[in-house]
Amino acid sequence: MGQASHITRGGEWLVATSDPAAVMTRERITGEHRLIEQTTADFMTGEVLPHLERLELKDWALNRDLLAKCGELGLLGTNVPEAWGGVDLDKVATLVVSEQLGVNASFAATFGAQANLTILPLVLFGTEAQKAKYLPGLVSGRVAGAYCLSETGAGSDALGARAKAMRQPDGSFLLTGEKMWITNGGFADVYIVFAKVDGQHFTAFIVERAWPGVSSGKEEHKLGLHGSSTTPVVLQDVAVPADAVLGEIGRGHKVAFNVLNFGRFKLGAMTSGGARATIADAAKYAASRQQFGVPIASFGAIRHKLGEMTAREYALESLMYRTAGLLDQAIAAGGGTTAAVLAALEEYAVEASIAKVCGSEVVDFAIDEALQIFGGNGFVADYPIERRYRDARVNRIFEGTNEINRLLIPGMLIRKAVKGDLPLMAAARGIQDELMAPAALPEADDTPLADERRGVAAFKKVALFVSGAAMQRFGDALQEEQEVLSSLADIVIDAYAAESAVLRALAATGRPDAALHAAAAVVVTHDAAGRIELAARAALAALGEGDMLRTHLAALRRLLKLTPANLVARRRLLAAAAVSRGAYPFA
Repeated sequence: MGQASHITRGGEWLVATSDPAAVMTRERITGEHRLIEQTTADFMTGEVLPHLERLELKDWALNRDLLAKCGELGLLGTNVPEAWGGVDLDKVATLVVSEQLGVNASFAATFGAQANLTILPLVLFGTEAQKAKYLPGLVSGRVAGAYCLSETGAGSDALGARAKAMRQPDGSFLLTGEKMWITNGGFADVYIVFAKVDGQHFTAFIVERAWPGVSSGKEEHKLGLHGSSTTPVVLQDVAVPADAVLGEIGRGHKVAFNVLNFGRFKLGAMTSGGARATIADAAKYAASRQQFGVPIASFGAIRHKLGEMTAREYALESLMYRTAGLLDQAIAAGGGTTAAVLAALEEYAVEASIAKVCGSEVVDFAIDEALQIFGGNGFVADYPIERRYRDARVNRIFEGTNEINRLLIPGMLIRKAVKGDLPLMAAARGIQDELMAPAALPEADDTPLADERRGVAAFKKVALFVSGAAMQRFGDALQEEQEVLSSLADIVIDAYAAESAVLRALAATGRPDAALHAAAAVVVTHDAAGRIELAARAALAALGEGDMLRTHLAALRRLLKLTPANLVARRRLLAAAAVSRGAYPFA
């Protein structure tokens, strides 16, 4: 990847022009990245996939053994300094590992609870003594971990937790409460637990299963993820030493939210890997399944599905690598310190939420379409789609529901603007000025993806126009207008995904598969245009009626002009590539 003279801040892409040469893409990963990707793929193929039935029968000894093998391969320590047993790689390496784990969602959940939700808080917030005590065992996989945030009455409202840690005269704490839906809850040795000190100060603690009063409840009977442990964790007057506080008393939200930011990024990576595996399943099946004497892969309706699945995964994959590159650039610019990692996770919280929402919905779309391609076979457990269908549903709930993340995306952008970290208001005023001026004809442009580049620029203008109009209409009360915020989030998500796809395709100019990249970018952009128009119309209709609405809709029509493209031909090209390779064609 070319050296960027300027590091794009979180959300800044919305008000600036991005250079394809400065954007990280999958095609730019290094030999080291490819080696760790292959190592993870071989582990999943050789160690996990042959034992799915045992995992789904809740063989937790096997789960622990697989975690230990991950430790031996260095997979649990990609974000851990070598001093604590890790390999200290960049976020692109974490991305390629997570993609490969996404081939099986149950083990990906087990792994994520260990590597992200238990190890990462210790790396970022632990004292030297805490790191020395816990990280070597966790990174090796000999010790299993879990993360205890949610409660029955405090799911999305994490800070509303009722678990209490009462201070004792000797400086220790007496911890009481019950945590729900804890991944690895049934066999973890170490828990990251959130509770309110003296019922007031939200704080993170390190708690060991061996301590008196710590127990896990019965396994939940879940729709999916049968191969991962999910239980309540019960804390009954647990004596917690003073040195078990993780971070600072009353600052547990810093631990929780930073871990969630990275968790959202990694969930996007895992769902991307799951979508790729699903496309491979569907392409192979469509090539082998015959109806009316020909493979169903020759039918236009099936080609449409395969092409659309491929295009959506291309967009997701593009925004994932772009975001990983942004994180790595920011961390390197900060000297690679723990403080730099924390700053980067906070800086790109918007992009992490986009990755989570986009990833969870793309994999759902891909699996649903794949099940349709499999027909009746997709509905039975003898074929892989049935398990994928069950397992994927929870992704829209994990790491903050998609509804919560849709509120966070515009909310965080607006807060950045108010703080002066993002010139959102000035850019919105610039759009208003543009709309007041006479319309100019677009200049002739025969460079690659010229229409799509104009389309992406229009998407960002629509996001700015709608956000500006919404802030004018509601002011501070906009935070209460969840329907408008959700529509605005959808516009922002599609704009980031489409721009990421177009930038990646432009960076692929000159490659042997450049035409395939271009086809994917065209489909992504034109699909996004339709969704963005609907979302913008819905938001604008909530801002006013009559003349105001007519004026807003006229502005929308002026901003959102995209010459129609032959998407049928391009989806067919993508489908043919997937079928011929029996895989997602950009893998």
